[in-house]
Amino acid sequence: MRRTPRPRETADLSDSLHRQLSIYTLVARAAGVGLLTLGQSSEAKIIYTPVHHIIHDHGGHYNLDLNNDGKIDFVIGNTTNCSSDLCDYLLWVNKARLGNSVVASQTNGGWNLASAIKKGKHIGPGGRFNAQSAVLAGAVNLSSSRGFGPWLNVKNRYLGLRFIIRGKIHYGWARLNVKANASVITGTLTGYAYETIPDKAIIAGAIKGPEQDQTAPASFNSPTPQPATLGALVLGAPGLSIWRREEYVTATPEGN
Repeated sequence: MRRTPRPRETADLSDSLHRQLSIYTLVARAAGVGLLTLGQSSEAKIIYTPVHHIIHDHGGHYNLDLNNDGKIDFVIGNTTNCSSDLCDYLLWVNKARLGNSVVASQTNGGWNLASAIKKGKHIGPGGRFNAQSAVLAGAVNLSSSRGFGPWLNVKNRYLGLRFIIRGKIHYGWARLNVKANASVITGTLTGYAYETIPDKAIIAGAIKGPEQDQTAPASFNSPTPQPATLGALVLGAPGLSIWRREEYVTATPEGN
């Protein structure tokens, strides 16, 4: 004689488990938003290119491609022009594409002088950019002249640069050392960088942004003796603290 199987009873989830599942849902959503935000910010960074190139006099030059896309953005040149009685020496920078410009100021003599920016200064919106050729350092007959320009005999100064990528403005810098003696001006390019976010300023000398140097707080690395729920693992240390609080509440007898 076969026995009629009894219908299975539906097991009710305990209040504690309901609370755990609710917590998991909340922290998973929060973690999902956090991960999405992190993924977006990680795309923002500074691209730095180290280089060592001496820009000699008598026609030396460097074709500066800030974002290394194969298109020249600026030209840094070093020219000497001599006549029968004197010579002009000029270390200069000029845009190579429409819309690009350099931080520079104009003197009373009509010269556009490229600013020799110090490390740590901001290069970005609101800067004094000039789309014309700008002189870093120059002289007429170096043997009898001290020369002119803000780049005479300086080390680790920065050109402030504004250039166009796919129709949008980006900012960057180029670092140079400049020497001038009785017969020659020499520039040495030692590196350059640009900010990947349009219209965002860059700091002279910065080779990476805060988005590229994220370090977790020490508390996130602290060991937790309690077993962690899946929700706590998704959230990290804040989730673990939620687990500990929930565990304490669940374990406390009613009426205490």
